[in-house]
Amino acid sequence: MPNTYTQIYVQIVFAVQYRQNLIAEEHREKLEKYICGIISNKKSKPLAIFCNTDHTHILIGLHPSISISDMARDIKANSSKWINNNNWILGKFNWQGGFGAFTYSKSQIDTVVKYILNQPEHHKKNTFRDEYIDLLKKYKIEYNEKYLFEWND
Repeated sequence: MPNTYTQIYVQIVFAVQYRQNLIAEEHREKLEKYICGIISNKKSKPLAIFCNTDHTHILIGLHPSISISDMARDIKANSSKWINNNNWILGKFNWQGGFGAFTYSKSQIDTVVKYILNQPEHHKKNTFRDEYIDLLKKYKIEYNEKYLFEWND
């Protein structure tokens, strides 16, 4: 019986609700590890992750049985519940609705990993808004400004 062989690399980008700076540096690594566990439990491989204070980038080797939408939904739902259960913020933590998803070939993986892990330096020069719109334009994804993330910058 033949097996299924795939190579699916996807970067998922999503933001904190209202783009608030709610992910404290002291919690960042714990949150990244928790999200990596969610990904691993869905038969997929986390390749790079960086949780900025107001948004997150994740590069995933996606298992073919998992849809990108299901992966993003499960990451966001489970991690926000975990943040709330740990009482990291006053009030309730939520991710904004929606996400960006961008696919890559194996030859691009090292570049994307470096880009994700270099987020602090990148955001010294560019806002998340500019970064996200640049990704949409780079990949020729049509969008309506009205339906992008809620921006506060």
